Amino acid sequence: MTSQIVVIGGGLAGSEAAWQVAKRGIPVILYEMRPTANTPAHASDKLAELVCSNSFGSEDILNASGILKEEMRRLDSLIVKTADMCRVPAGSALAVDREKFSGHITETLEAHPHVMVRREEVTQIPTDRISIIASGPLTSDRLANSIKELTLAQHLAFFDAISPIVDAETIEYETVFRASRYGKGGADYLNCPMEKDEYDRFYDALIASEKVALKDFENLAYFEGCIPVEVMAERGRETLLFGPMKPVGLVNPQTNGMSHAVVQLRQENKYGSSYNMVGFQTKLTYSEQRRVFRMIPGLEKAEFLRYGSVHRNTFINAPALMRDTLQVKMNGAIFFAGQLTGVEGYLDSAATGLIAGINAARGFEGKPLVRLPETTAHGSLIAHITQSDPHNFQPMNTNFGLFPPLPMKVREKDQKRRMIGKRALEDLEKWMMQSRVS
Repeated sequence: MTSQIVVIGGGLAGSEAAWQVAKRGIPVILYEMRPTANTPAHASDKLAELVCSNSFGSEDILNASGILKEEMRRLDSLIVKTADMCRVPAGSALAVDREKFSGHITETLEAHPHVMVRREEVTQIPTDRISIIASGPLTSDRLANSIKELTLAQHLAFFDAISPIVDAETIEYETVFRASRYGKGGADYLNCPMEKDEYDRFYDALIASEKVALKDFENLAYFEGCIPVEVMAERGRETLLFGPMKPVGLVNPQTNGMSHAVVQLRQENKYGSSYNMVGFQTKLTYSEQRRVFRMIPGLEKAEFLRYGSVHRNTFINAPALMRDTLQVKMNGAIFFAGQLTGVEGYLDSAATGLIAGINAARGFEGKPLVRLPETTAHGSLIAHITQSDPHNFQPMNTNFGLFPPLPMKVREKDQKRRMIGKRALEDLEKWMMQSRVS
C-alpha cells in the first residue's frame, strides 16, 4: 500500500469519506472528474453539489432521517455540520442554501493540509492503495466498466424501478391471507385479494394517475423484469392479471376460492416489520401512490416506509459483494460508499461515506475495522445493504422498518419511534466509547 488513501468521487459520500480520513491525519487524494468531464445533472464543479432538492429531510427524532442526522452530528460529519451552518428556513426539515453549502465543502477540503483534490477522471480502480469508490449514480462509463470487472456484474447503469414498502403494523390483517402460490415454500406471502369490481376501480385509477416525468438524460431502457406497474397496465386491462396481480395458485381461505386479482406482499426484513409490494415498481408521484395503492384491500390505512420510484441509477449488488465494514469481499483494500452501495438519499449516501472513511483510515493504521450496532440508524442501514437477499436487493433509505424491534410491544406510534431513537443514540454513544471512535 502507498502512503495515501484514494477517494473517487467528490459528491456527498466522497466528500464525507475524505473528511473522515483527513481529520485522522492521513493523507487522502480526492478525485472529482468535474469540470474535466461533466455530467448531465451537475451545474458546477463544486464538491458535494446538491443536484436535486436542497433539503436533507426532517430533523425530528420521530423521523428515521432525524435519528440518522443526530448520529452523524455525534460522529463529526462534515456534511451535517456544513448543512447546519448553511441552513435556510424549512420548518422541521434541514434545508440549505445549496450554493453556500457546496462552496463551503469545497473550500474546507481544498484547504485541508491532508487533502489533495485532483480534477481528473479515474477510469481504473487503483489496486496499489486503499481506495473508496464513491462515484455515485452518474459514474462515468469507463469507471463503471472497471467496477463491472471487479464485481463481475453484468449491468450497473439502468432504470432502477423499485417497489413501495409498507409498514407491517398498518396492514389490515383481517382482510389479507397468508399463502405462497400453489402452496410452495410455506405461507411466506401476505395476499391482498380483489374482486372484479375492486380491480376495475383500481385499474382505472392507476391508468389515470399522475406520473413522475423522467429527466432528459435518463434515456435507458427498462429491464423487462422491472417494468413499472402502470406501464404494464397500459398494455391492456387484463395484463396485470397475468403479471404481478395474477390470482392463480392462491386460494383465499375466507372464500375457499380464487379471487379475481391478488397483490402479494413479501417480507422485507428479518424482523417482519415491513413488506414489499411484489412487482409494483412505479413512477407514480408519492401522493398518487398513497391514494391509488390504498385502494388495494388490506392496504386502506397503509403507511409507506419507502415509496416506489423510477430513475437512472448505478449500484452494485452489495449483499453479494460487500462486508458490513463496507469493504469489497474479494479485495479488502477497496471500499464502496454512497449510492453505489444501494442506499437512497443525500444523508444516507453521506452516512456510508462516513463509515467507509472511518474504516479505511483504521485499516491504513492497522487498527481493527468497526461495525455499528444494528440498533443505530447507521448500523440498520448497513445491515440492509450487506445482509439482504442478493436475489431481491433494491436500494433503500433509512426508515423505521430497518431498525430491530423494541424488546416490548409499544402500540402508540410516536412513543415507539421516540424509544427507537433514544435507544439508537444511547447505543451509538456506548459504541463510540468502546471502539474509541470520535
